[in-house]
Parts: sequence; structure tokens; C-alpha cells
Amino acid sequence: MSSMPPSDQNNNKKVKPEQFREFFRTMNDFFHEKPVKGFLQSIDEFFNSPFPTGAFPVEVQEAEDEYIIIAELPGVKKEQIRLNILPNHVSISVENNEMETKEDLNNHFFQKRVSQQRHTRSIPLPININEKMVRASYRDGLLTIRIPQVRGKTINIDD
Repeated sequence: MSSMPPSDQNNNKKVKPEQFREFFRTMNDFFHEKPVKGFLQSIDEFFNSPFPTGAFPVEVQEAEDEYIIIAELPGVKKEQIRLNILPNHVSISVENNEMETKEDLNNHFFQKRVSQQRHTRSIPLPININEKMVRASYRDGLLTIRIPQVRGKTINIDD
């Protein structure tokens, strides 16, 4: 029996480390060049986006004296949310602005990417909204908007 490893027994051929380096360099180039790199980036952006479909779920509840709007906004910071109150609509907008720069070893700028996304939902209500009475809170990815139902004065009709 021979004490040589199996690769040395078959025609004394050895695999050189340079061959592996070249293989890994080729694979690395393949995944970092277009179209593969662009495709992989678009997949990452899709799954990293809080709302890949462009909409976020909103639920409207009617209580006895108020309307409650609950929007699910996981992964969104409070600073990204904008509320706009119209006479009989509530508009919820979520803005996501990202800027990514890449530099080489000498801190020379060579790539800059700016991404801006805005998702908006408009919720109509059957009442006129007094914006001074609207209250909103944001906790654990849930935006809760409370809109009181303002009732007019009831007038009795004389006989």
C-alpha cells in the first residue's frame, strides 16, 4: 500500500491553488457584472422594501362617536409618515429616501445611488373632518388615527 494521497496515485496530478483562485475570481465576476448584478439588486430591493406591492394595509372602524383608522406600517419610522387631512378624506403617505455611495480605497467617489419611494393611501369618510380634533399615534408599526364624529345640534320642530 502506498502512503501517497489518492490525487497523487492517479497519474501524479495535483490541483494547484491558482486554479481555485481563478475559478472563484470568475464566479465573483459573474455575480458582480450586469445583467446578473442588476437582477440580484432588484430582488434585494423588492424584499427590503416595506411595501413591495406599493400599498399598505389600512382598516377603518366606526365606533359610536369616532372613526378609527389603523394602518400597518412595519419597518417604517415615524419621521417617514405624513398625514394630510382634507374636508372628508385622510391621506397617509410613507416616504423612503435612501442614498448609497461607494468609494475606492483612496476615498475617491465612483458610484452614487439615490432611491426615493412614496406610497400613499387616501381614505374617504362620510363626514366633514375637523383637523383640530384629529389625533394620531404610532407604535410598534401601527399608525392609529382617531377622528371624532362631530354631531350638529338637534332642533326640535314645533307643532
